[in-house]
Amino acid sequence: MKKATRLSLLATLLASTSLLADKPNIIFILADDMGVGDVSHNGGKAATPGLDRMAEEGMRFTDAHSTSAVCSPTRYGILTGRYNWRSFLKKAVIMEPSKRGAMIKPHTETVAGFLKDNGYHTALIGKWHLGLDWKYLDKARKPKVMGKHKKAGKGWDIDFSQKVGGGPNSVGFDYSFYIAGSLDMAPYVYLKNDLATSIPTHVKAFNRPGPGAADFEAVTCLEDFARESVNYIKERAKTKQPFFLYLPLTSPHTPIVPSKKWKGKSSLGQYGDFLMETDWVVGEVLKALDANKIADNTMVIFTTDNGCSPRAEIPKLHAKGHKPNGDYRGHKADIYEGGHRVPFIVRWPGKAAAGSITDRTITSADFFATVADAIDTKVSESSAVDSFSFLPTLTGKEQEARPFTIHHSISGDFAIRQGKWKLALCPGSGGWSAPRGKQIPADAPPVQLYDLDADPSEQNNVATKHPEKVTTLIKLVNQAITNGRTTPGPKQENDGPVPPFKKKLIEQYPAAKR
Repeated sequence: MKKATRLSLLATLLASTSLLADKPNIIFILADDMGVGDVSHNGGKAATPGLDRMAEEGMRFTDAHSTSAVCSPTRYGILTGRYNWRSFLKKAVIMEPSKRGAMIKPHTETVAGFLKDNGYHTALIGKWHLGLDWKYLDKARKPKVMGKHKKAGKGWDIDFSQKVGGGPNSVGFDYSFYIAGSLDMAPYVYLKNDLATSIPTHVKAFNRPGPGAADFEAVTCLEDFARESVNYIKERAKTKQPFFLYLPLTSPHTPIVPSKKWKGKSSLGQYGDFLMETDWVVGEVLKALDANKIADNTMVIFTTDNGCSPRAEIPKLHAKGHKPNGDYRGHKADIYEGGHRVPFIVRWPGKAAAGSITDRTITSADFFATVADAIDTKVSESSAVDSFSFLPTLTGKEQEARPFTIHHSISGDFAIRQGKWKLALCPGSGGWSAPRGKQIPADAPPVQLYDLDADPSEQNNVATKHPEKVTTLIKLVNQAITNGRTTPGPKQENDGPVPPFKKKLIEQYPAAKR
């Protein structure tokens, strides 16, 4: 090779290395079923020093939302920058073990794939819950150990010797260590790089019985994910390559199982103990960044997938002065604020001002556009179609408000927020709290309009006083559905049609018809 050519290649390599070194490491930590009032700096009664440190050293968003009030849909929005109802899952969650397959289709770009294409090493450690393309046996196996269980459950026809399709490694992650669904869904086994780490032989049940690895225990999951994350950070710190770590935790979702060293640490019982252990994982990540001297060039985001679940026994927590969903109405699964208003903290030294607070309305789907903005790289016109960058807010610059924000409940009901106005396109909670089902009076209005500035707890439906506002907001929802996007750009296709609104709603508000 000629000397000039070698020098040219060396210069290109050095320039490339320099550009990569300027890009921040990115860590996105996602708690499971944790409400906006569960952190101590928001009035929570369980100590959360890790999250308090993030708030003291970074920026808190007080008007942040998950895109759905339940698990799988929100996770889809985080990774794709699309609203969850654009996927094939129009309501509810993926119930593992499922034969519905992966939610993220091959044509859909993820934030992991985007960052990987831009020089990042990418990893997922934690809970997936976005569906997998399992391989199946011709004949189901029988468990070797039933234990105390009377039923073996579902999943014994899965061929655990084969890699799954549609998992993290097929959508942009270089490394993965995870469980397939929630911690109360079989199979109870870790997957590493889309392959089970062992063949499940035992019937295990943390609510739903099914195949489990002999050594898999729910109580050790947080410790395992913390260890894996710390080791990953340590290894990546040795390189010049920036990394993206997506760390979706299994807590404080059921089963509520704090490990032995955390039992009795809070005044709230096991749920409070589990909150504290969840916070401990955040603290371990921050300590690992400090120990490896990369904290100053790492953006750390913490949020949750939806509000606190009623399985936490919310009335008992209230009696002890702890309001897991703050003063907001509802809880996990609901269209009300308690279902999807979540804690959201960003720690990024030198970029996000320490101890800063903003009331900018954002969603977890905005993560994709924000990191693209952070590395000064545009996404394609067909990607991140519902993602709006909040980087200007992080860095103290003026930013236009989101044009509107769409919320979604477990039943597939919609709500839209624009400024102070929130319109729920359903007569009840859309979820698990009252009113629901037969609790809803036959003559109940088909929509609910709330002025969140005057009525943040959503007690006074003013839809009949502002019919023009209702119609305007309905038109925006339908526009978002039919355009396949809410960001500027050419129309896109949803993954299957979005169900029409109910007949009663359309009769009263013709604009609801698509």
